[in-house]
Order: sequence, then C-alpha cells, then structure tokens
Amino acid sequence: MTNRLTQRDIARLAKVSQTTVSLVLNNRTAASARIPAETRDRVLKVIRETGYVADPLARRLLQQRNQILGVFTYESVFPSASADFYHPFLSGIEESAEELGCDLLLFTSAPVTDGRRRVFHENNRLRIADGSLLLGRRIPAEELSRLVAEKYPFVSVGRRDDPELPDARATIPYVGADYVSATATVTARALQLGHERLAFVGPGEGAESSADRLRGFHQIASRGLHLSPADRELGDVLDELLARQVTAVFVEDLADAATIAEASRQRGLDVPGDLSVVALGDASRPVPSDADYSGFHIPRKEMGRQAVGLLEAILSGEEAETQQLLSCELVEGSTLAKPKGS
Repeated sequence: MTNRLTQRDIARLAKVSQTTVSLVLNNRTAASARIPAETRDRVLKVIRETGYVADPLARRLLQQRNQILGVFTYESVFPSASADFYHPFLSGIEESAEELGCDLLLFTSAPVTDGRRRVFHENNRLRIADGSLLLGRRIPAEELSRLVAEKYPFVSVGRRDDPELPDARATIPYVGADYVSATATVTARALQLGHERLAFVGPGEGAESSADRLRGFHQIASRGLHLSPADRELGDVLDELLARQVTAVFVEDLADAATIAEASRQRGLDVPGDLSVVALGDASRPVPSDADYSGFHIPRKEMGRQAVGLLEAILSGEEAETQQLLSCELVEGSTLAKPKGS
C-alpha cells in the first residue's frame, strides 16, 4: 500500500474511530492519554504495516489551529435540557471533542431576524473557531453558499441539499440520518402485515428530513395518502384519516404520533387494532405517554460524534467522505399490527 492512504483507511483497518487515529498520530498528550495501550499499539501496527505517512501539509495545518470547534444551532434558544431533542447531538459532539482535546465554542449571540437566527451577522465570531458544526431543522441556502465561498470549514449535522455553490465541485459536508431507507422499511412492514390504506402525516417538504421521509414512504406506498397538517389541528387530520378508512398512519414526529394515537383512543378506537400509528423519528417536544411506538430512532448522538470526526478530517487536510448518512435504529414497538379482519 502507498502513502495515499488516509486516516479513514487506517481507522477501518485498525477497527477504531478516525478520531482515535488522529490522536495517536498527533500524540496530543492530554487527550491521547485516555486511549488504551492495546488500542494505540493496534493503530501503530497498522501504520507500520501499511507504510502510512501523514501528509506534511496536514501537519502544518494542525500546528496552526486553536483547537476550538464552534457549534451553532439555528434554533432560537440553545437547548440544554436532557429531554430536549438536540441534547443527544450535543452530547455526541462534546464527547468526540473531548477525545480530540478540543474546546467547544457555542455561538449564542446571533440575533434573531424575521424569526430566524443567522450565523452571519455584524459581530459574528466564526473565525475564533477552527471550524464549526451547524445544527437545525432548516439552514438557509444563502448561508451555506457563503460558508463555502469563504472557504470556512464546517459540517452540517443533518443532510443538506446543495444550493447554487460558487464552485461546481463543491459540496455541503454533512453527517445525516438515512430517513429514506428507514421509512421505506417500516412502510414495507405495514404492507406485509396486510395494511392497504396507508397515510403519511407531515409537511413532506421544506426541511430535507421531511422530504426524505415522504420519499421513503412513497417508494413503497406509491399511492399512499399524504396529509400535511399545515394549520389544521391533528384532531381534524384524524377525522380525514378515518373518513378515508386509513388503517396505518406514518407521522414525522413522535409527539404528533402520540397526539393522534391518544385522540383515536378517546374516540373509542383501538391502537393498533383499528389504527396503527408509526413514529418516523423521535419527539421534538415532551410526550406525556411512555408508549413504545413502532418506527425508528434517529442516531442523534452518533451523528454528533461523527460530525466532529468529519470536521477534524477536513481541518487536518485528510481525504474523507464529506457526505455521510447513518442508519436509523428500527423499533418494532407495539403500535403497528395487523389490521382488524386481516
């Protein structure tokens, strides 16, 4: 093998994370001291056997860094409660940054304009950090374009469509969840159980995560019904579901799925006998019920961890797959079953 190998290759061969390889190579005392000797020896053995040589340019880039990673969320209030939807992302980011021996800088001073926070504003401090991680359901295309144009190192936590970028070769670096495959899998499961009238409840557009879920649903249920709540109460949506004799409903947010399920029970319906309810992800707000909903969990902590690893690779000048999708954790749950009479 040649010195064209990357840290990602070494990590794969040594069966460790790319973060661990980076720590071993750069011998960052405070952080690398926590790596077990056996793990360090395994990484060094792979390096010797493959003849890997670190890129000298990457080493120079490393020496010029502040070892500070920025974190910016497009939510209006920075989340901190352990039950918050964003907490696992932040936990993964913190854990991986600690392993790298990096500090985190939380950009909390961004003003709210037209109801949205913007990373670019008059007093933004982006350049204090070596690079940044971006979180949020929606990220303005113009901000992504500007980050790329200014060659600012960043990684989005969540898949992002590429806006019109100044460099045709450029892409938006991200670590996201594979909502398409996960939604397609649970939709196929419903069909296997005998459901014929299926519906998807959610925007299905706007945010990439919404569009991906709807695409996965329609890959399997091409004639499935799509209902966007828009300004309607979910109770009104339930009325339409029942009028159309839907037996299985797929809901983007677990909190909304719980609302539909509870409204169904209050009307004397059995869940899942009369109506199966599938949650395509986790709750974005507290859910009073502790029911085990069928569907899938988003790999939020791992997305945060791997986003830091990707940003580290970009900052170190290492070759890396800049657009990554992680598998969701499927949940059998108790709210998807055969429809009555099947």
